[in-house]
Amino acid sequence: MSGMCEGRICIVTGAGRGIGREHALMLASEGAKLVVNDLGGAVDGSGDDRTPAEQVVAEIKGMGGDAVANADNVASWEGSQRLVNQAIEHFGRLDVVVNNAGILRDRMLTNMTEDEWDAVIAVHLKGTFGPSRWAAAYWRDLSKAGEKVDGRIITTTSVSGIYGNPGQTNYAAAKAGIAAFTVVAARELKRYGVTVNAIAPGALTRMTEGLVGIAQQTEEQRERMNPRWIAPICTWLASPQSADVTGRVFEASGAILGIAEGWHRGPTTAPVDDPNNIDAVVRELLSKARRNADMSGADSDW
Repeated sequence: MSGMCEGRICIVTGAGRGIGREHALMLASEGAKLVVNDLGGAVDGSGDDRTPAEQVVAEIKGMGGDAVANADNVASWEGSQRLVNQAIEHFGRLDVVVNNAGILRDRMLTNMTEDEWDAVIAVHLKGTFGPSRWAAAYWRDLSKAGEKVDGRIITTTSVSGIYGNPGQTNYAAAKAGIAAFTVVAARELKRYGVTVNAIAPGALTRMTEGLVGIAQQTEEQRERMNPRWIAPICTWLASPQSADVTGRVFEASGAILGIAEGWHRGPTTAPVDDPNNIDAVVRELLSKARRNADMSGADSDW
């Protein structure tokens, strides 16, 4: 087995099913060695089951690759540390962390509970921070010791987070936070030879199958939503080929591969010190500004 990720040691979180599974299988097909992390919970994060991660490991070994399963909770400080340590201890080093684990607890803001907010923020946002933090410290120490580092952190954001989707204030807030985390971490870690990029995937998985309109999709439309379409950009970002690319957010699905452009300052004017003058000034600025994007990334009608 030989490919663009030959010999790369990769962690993929949430890799037992869906997008994470496709990431792990394609990385392995390109020569990477994997730590397949999955708590094995339900879509809402409840329960645990080691079987999905172990099945992916078996698939990788069946194709001639090398992998080991991990069932740590990435939203746990100690769990994420154990995950990173397992990769280093089992394979001798770590090159790539793919933060993919996630859950959904959709609810309109007026009805959302504290637990529904906290659970989603923990898995997505803290579950990205923890593995990234421990891996970053490992690479920093290697770099300071004079070793060459070619590290990768790949995060998973969402069009819900970067564009906005009603009913997902918790999920969107976490995913928007991950996009910002990606940009800042990229700036911090470049000095150590580490790149940080994000993927905003569009795919039909356990987490999206309940969305409005999914049941009415044609076979062709469902194929465009197959999670396998997300794995190529992840695999390339994990490879040495992408060493000069950092701080970017890539949109990927069976319909599109693109780059989401971040916040930019729009129209400006001189400061206003009298609130009685604000209305006319702000409305003039608004008339010149682009509208917020809709879920397709195009200008919306509001």
